[in-house]
Amino acid sequence: MKKSLKKLALFCVFGISTGFLSVYGAPGKDAPPPPSAEPIPVTVYAIRGPTGVGMIRLFETPPRIPGMEITMEALTQADLIAARFISGEAKIGILPANVAAKIASGGKPVQIAAITGLGMLSLLTSDNSIQKIEDLRGKTVEVTGQGATPDFVFRRILISRGINPDRDLRLGYALAYPEIAQSLIAGRVSTALLPEPFASMARAGNSALRDVADVQAEWIRAGGSGNYPMTVLVVNADFAQTHADALRTILDEIRDSIHWVVANPAEAGALVEKHAWGLRAPVISAAVPRSNYVYTPAREGRPSLEALFKVFLEFAPESIGGSLPPDSFYLN
Repeated sequence: MKKSLKKLALFCVFGISTGFLSVYGAPGKDAPPPPSAEPIPVTVYAIRGPTGVGMIRLFETPPRIPGMEITMEALTQADLIAARFISGEAKIGILPANVAAKIASGGKPVQIAAITGLGMLSLLTSDNSIQKIEDLRGKTVEVTGQGATPDFVFRRILISRGINPDRDLRLGYALAYPEIAQSLIAGRVSTALLPEPFASMARAGNSALRDVADVQAEWIRAGGSGNYPMTVLVVNADFAQTHADALRTILDEIRDSIHWVVANPAEAGALVEKHAWGLRAPVISAAVPRSNYVYTPAREGRPSLEALFKVFLEFAPESIGGSLPPDSFYLN
């Protein structure tokens, strides 16, 4: 009798254990937590402005993942997102490529998951004496973002055309992008390098403005590997390893949002205005076709990233940590 009871007890324990595993899954990667567990909070960070527009659909409908609570947050500057990655708080977010490389060089566990935006710069002028890049000698060009990607891309282009950017012309860094656009419209500035949507704003406000050259084509001529990356999607490497399946779902939804924005510029503009990013819907709608929003996985985009990093090494090696990032910097 005792043996029978013992067998029955063992059977019950085994049955309960296997039943638990069949409901909740064996412990392992991304196993769903028990119903009583608190969901893991994950914030996806975007920059409030043109570079974040590709993710705008997720601000309307954030990703839903069992066991996680995904929220979207748009910050005003890349530096604020960078600070969160440095502290370990941020798990996923948009950054300029060189900023991501600089953080990684400091020993922080960050990786590039994808390129999300390519070059979208325009070199605009109302000066009739400027017909080509070489005509910029002796002129003033407003650039903004000294030490940032547009600055170094433009410097590499100038050098390729035989122009010394520190001696043959003046590069102005005093104005922010919106101020440059307004100054071009008002005629206070005649020549400037501007990204979207500010270039479209300036064109709409001053019909005398025209392109001096195709900046993206000039970059390729100057040695770039295809168009240059303006923004990248960065992930915390520890989070990527621990929650690989969940991360893949989030990345897929970011990719789908970017593709939706490219295909639906009017609707994207309406969402940007709805979420109070400080940009009007018509401006975004007009700018999206020129904005080069993409989703290129890091491994595929590595050649273009390294071409850009080499320019940073040429002008300011410390801005990416002094050397090209290692293989581990690029998420598989």
